[in-house]
Amino acid sequence: MPERRSGYGAWPDGEPDLPLWELIQTSHVVARGFTALFASVGLTPTQFGVLATLAAGEDLSQAELARAVMVRPQSMNELFVSLLKRGLVERDGPGGRGRRAGLRITEAGRELLARAQPEVEKFNAPEAIGLSAAEAGELSRMLRAVREALA
Repeated sequence: MPERRSGYGAWPDGEPDLPLWELIQTSHVVARGFTALFASVGLTPTQFGVLATLAAGEDLSQAELARAVMVRPQSMNELFVSLLKRGLVERDGPGGRGRRAGLRITEAGRELLARAQPEVEKFNAPEAIGLSAAEAGELSRMLRAVREALA
């Protein structure tokens, strides 16, 4: 039987280990940190995800990009238009309903991404999150496994 922590609310006998609840609580703290970090370079976390995904070099459709950054395809159009207007991404054709247009990062997008990346690395550094390098690697592997199991 798992060890229970002191109780409150729904678990008067002690809270059981609830890893996914811990994950969602932690994600709120992490999201606030990333939002502030990306705001300092003029991006949102999702915009960073789009640029980082496109920087891999593959031209992707909006639907493929939405899947890659885990947003609804309907949300991707507004997001893409904002990046397009800022000259951070471009498309290889007119696109439109039923027509695939490849999306790619521009040189300006790469430059902005390069400004953000060192800050992302610092924010993720094991010592910044209270873990050893080995623990941080294991946490990354475990989180990927959970995401893949639930996706």
